[in-house]
Amino acid sequence: MKALEVTASITLPDTRVAVVGDLHGNVGWAQVLARTLPSLAPDVTTMLQLGDWQMPPAETDEVFAETGIERIYVTLGNHDRWNEITPLLNRHPGAAVRVSKMTWLLPRPARLTIGGRRVLSVGGAASVDRESRIEGLTWWPDEAITDEHVAAAIAGGSADLMLTHESPAGTPVRPVQRILRTNPHGFPQSALDASASSRARVSEVWDAVRPELLMHGHLHVAGGGKTEDGRRVASFGRDTHEGNLGILDMKTLKVSAPSLAVIRGMADRWEDDYLERERRMKSVAESLHFGALDGKKPSPAATQDARDYVNGRRTLDELIEDVRRRHTRRPEDEA
Repeated sequence: MKALEVTASITLPDTRVAVVGDLHGNVGWAQVLARTLPSLAPDVTTMLQLGDWQMPPAETDEVFAETGIERIYVTLGNHDRWNEITPLLNRHPGAAVRVSKMTWLLPRPARLTIGGRRVLSVGGAASVDRESRIEGLTWWPDEAITDEHVAAAIAGGSADLMLTHESPAGTPVRPVQRILRTNPHGFPQSALDASASSRARVSEVWDAVRPELLMHGHLHVAGGGKTEDGRRVASFGRDTHEGNLGILDMKTLKVSAPSLAVIRGMADRWEDDYLERERRMKSVAESLHFGALDGKKPSPAATQDARDYVNGRRTLDELIEDVRRRHTRRPEDEA
């Protein structure tokens, strides 16, 4: 993982953004989301991801290449590759680091401005499953939210929106309350204590900066709630589960979350449309390429021309003019 670009200042004009919960490196599910977004939110160009990203940088660019997404900002989680991430962030303190064409890893804490809204990101969380993992291989102490992270986040002042991986303590989200109360996976007390300490640190920041909305992942359950003083919390589901994707209106800070059935239905329709486009593209490519008469496959240039035509990027007249320009010699070339 390499730093391709760094910046300490992020200001975006976006009025709507996509928000995604834990992905855990699930490229297949990311492809489902990528097939959904162009129909669901064609105007959205920014994605905010709430930790446990783990996506391969190059594959991320490929997956979202055909969508409107231009940039992805990752609020890091507990199950991200801290052995690679910590040295990277330490070399560029306080800066977001771009690790692929689209993917930016946010520092802890990070301040952004999106659509005029003040956004605070505080990554990290406690791994309650650490006893089943190997330190330095599948678990790293760097996941923890430290006192230094808390102090720096509070020092930056108030925020409208807070992005975390960890849930705050005293969450108003009932499905999260139920998980914390019942411990359905039977995690040991030492892990539960570490988790409680992590949530307390998030709450310390939350109570100090008092955002209108806090969004988090980590608990793998979707739900929302409001505190008595009016602050809202939205918990996002994990990959392939309900509530993994939401569209956030930056003016109102309201989140709309399509159901799992809607996401899969849109992805299936995209697949059908894609196969039809590929069939048409192959037909057009063969028409544009004289080698088809000899039983040869269309050249890469002809295939790209056909794809541009079928996808509406260029008209047939533009393609013909481009071919004429490429294959017509100028007088000086003859000389």
